[in-house]
Amino acid sequence: MLFDDLYHRGNCYCLNSNRIQTTTELEKNSKMKKLFYLFALALVFTTAQAQILNPVKWEPKIEKQTDGNFLITLKGNIEKDWHVYSQFTPEDGPLPTEFIFHQATDNYEIIGEATESETQRQFNTVFEVDEVFFVDQAVFTQQIKQTNPEHQKVQLELFYQVCKESCISEVKFFEFDLKTLTAKEITASDIKEENTIATPAKNDIEKTATSTEKKSDTNLATIFFIAFLSGFAALLTPCVFPMIPMTVSFFTKQSKTKAKGVKNALLYGLSIILIYVFLGSVITLIFGADALNALSTNVWFNVLFFVLLVVFATSFLGAFEIMLPQSWANKVDKQADRGGYIGILFMALALAIVSFSCTGPIIGTLLVEAASKGGIAPIVGMLGFSSALALPFMLFAMFPGWLNSLPKSGGWLNTVKVTLGFLELALAFKFLSNADLVLQLHWFERETFLAIWIAIFGTMALYLFGKIRLPHDSPTDSISVGRLATGLVVLSFTIYLIPGLWGAPLKLISGFPPPMTYSESPYGVGGSGKTSNNSESISLPDGAHNGPHGLIAFTDYDKGMAYAKSVNKPVLLDFTGFACVNCRKMEDYVWSDPRIHTIIDKEVVLISLYVDDKRELPLEEQYVSPETGKKIKSIGNKWSDFQITRYKANAQPYYLVLDTEGNSLNEAAGYMPDVSEYEAWLRSGIDTF
Repeated sequence: MLFDDLYHRGNCYCLNSNRIQTTTELEKNSKMKKLFYLFALALVFTTAQAQILNPVKWEPKIEKQTDGNFLITLKGNIEKDWHVYSQFTPEDGPLPTEFIFHQATDNYEIIGEATESETQRQFNTVFEVDEVFFVDQAVFTQQIKQTNPEHQKVQLELFYQVCKESCISEVKFFEFDLKTLTAKEITASDIKEENTIATPAKNDIEKTATSTEKKSDTNLATIFFIAFLSGFAALLTPCVFPMIPMTVSFFTKQSKTKAKGVKNALLYGLSIILIYVFLGSVITLIFGADALNALSTNVWFNVLFFVLLVVFATSFLGAFEIMLPQSWANKVDKQADRGGYIGILFMALALAIVSFSCTGPIIGTLLVEAASKGGIAPIVGMLGFSSALALPFMLFAMFPGWLNSLPKSGGWLNTVKVTLGFLELALAFKFLSNADLVLQLHWFERETFLAIWIAIFGTMALYLFGKIRLPHDSPTDSISVGRLATGLVVLSFTIYLIPGLWGAPLKLISGFPPPMTYSESPYGVGGSGKTSNNSESISLPDGAHNGPHGLIAFTDYDKGMAYAKSVNKPVLLDFTGFACVNCRKMEDYVWSDPRIHTIIDKEVVLISLYVDDKRELPLEEQYVSPETGKKIKSIGNKWSDFQITRYKANAQPYYLVLDTEGNSLNEAAGYMPDVSEYEAWLRSGIDTF
């Protein structure tokens, strides 16, 4: 049937190419038909080989140490542009690497955790977690201790996910000989499964990788830029802004020459930078550059950050002031009278202490965000913040005439402070949401988060319009144009958030609220966000569920094919994975497009087969694949083997359009982010049907 299908498709190709031969003539020519069959066989074989991807080549090694200890090493050489995920990639993201040792109990002992070579970290906006991954090369080492001298074979099962535009979930098996110190890759059928154990690092989202994690220059540049803006925001607070003319006037009047005044002001600005960078360095040293990476997914740190930011926000809103002890300011102020560079340094320290009630919450928020990024981010953050804070003091000292252009201090400074308070309060709930996501408590789902943000930004808009007054606001009969414009922007943003309660994706704030799947209803309040007409008009068929964007999807091939035959529709076969990044991107940005959504909803039957579904098959359904030799134990194994055996492919996403007999109607497709291209591909299969 396969060759007949290829033959007739080849015949269509001949007709489309304006060849003279017809179907009848070709069938009469048996020699040509045989040649065509041989050509088709070669083509299928070649295509199949090209589709089986193996972007990681593993080199196993074992070394003997002292006292019966051995060191197992797995070095993976990764092809260009591909990356393998670490053991420490958090839950709800891509699949972490896992190790399973077979027949370990009473034979050998796993010592400590498997260590890793250098990794990289990057925030994934699809899964909304930090990915930890390897590029070019991945090296894992694990110490073991032989406890049974009679047992000489150590068998290891390695599970990992490797991704580029597509993702591949792979399982490899290795055997290490403790006697001959040789290592080799083996097949699943060679594995003895009794007494299997996993390494301690498996799926532990709150542990930190022991390797030094490489930070990209882009992330640090972003942190510096945000910190720089935060420094300018701190300048516009009641505690700092009035200090600019006072301090500059002090330097210009006390210095004998203009050059001396400029020099002292420059030293003053550099001292401010030195103090804050020192603070960032202390934070980094206390926690450690690598340990800070754990903060972004650590439950208790996220809860602590939430509490801190709520306290900071409450202070900015005027409930109380966070101040350092007055005795500190007095002692530092005395030292500032000493003159020289030491005196200038203490003047800068005095500014930091006196203005702490305004700058403290901003610095605290900035350090919380920077610390969760890890590495030297706190140092870079403090450099950006202090540079913006110090710059006006230096510039106005060099050009004193500019002081006349500064606006006068007044009630507008408190407005800036209160506005920052609202922003900090909104940011605080991001950390509470992170903690809830990690624990999967579902106490703080998407609708709750959006409702709180709508309340916060709605109240902020009312405040900017002058409808609400807070404790330190000055009485006023009118508002400025700038305040009005800011209020309109905030009101527009608030209105933008409201449809999110009914299922709108809100791509503008992607990464802040919980994902759409983490909600009271995946389709919005009361299910109003459903976009599938089918799901509203008919009950779900056997084996189907509401998939992405309300589309009816089958997760069992046989049930999906039976339904397709009953309604006489072609099938969109989707090989996917729960942890497949580009699968989610296709669903979020391509399937959500009205053109694609309508086609999938109305014209095809969607069958989504998850190759990383960990649920075990019933014992009687487990088998050894004749194609790969792997033991098929889980639902994901079954669909992965089905993809490899039937279609000679092992990457996801992988799409096919089939007829009701399971025959392909067009060429298979992978990651295709262009909506028009994907629509044309879909239409080609449907039109053939």
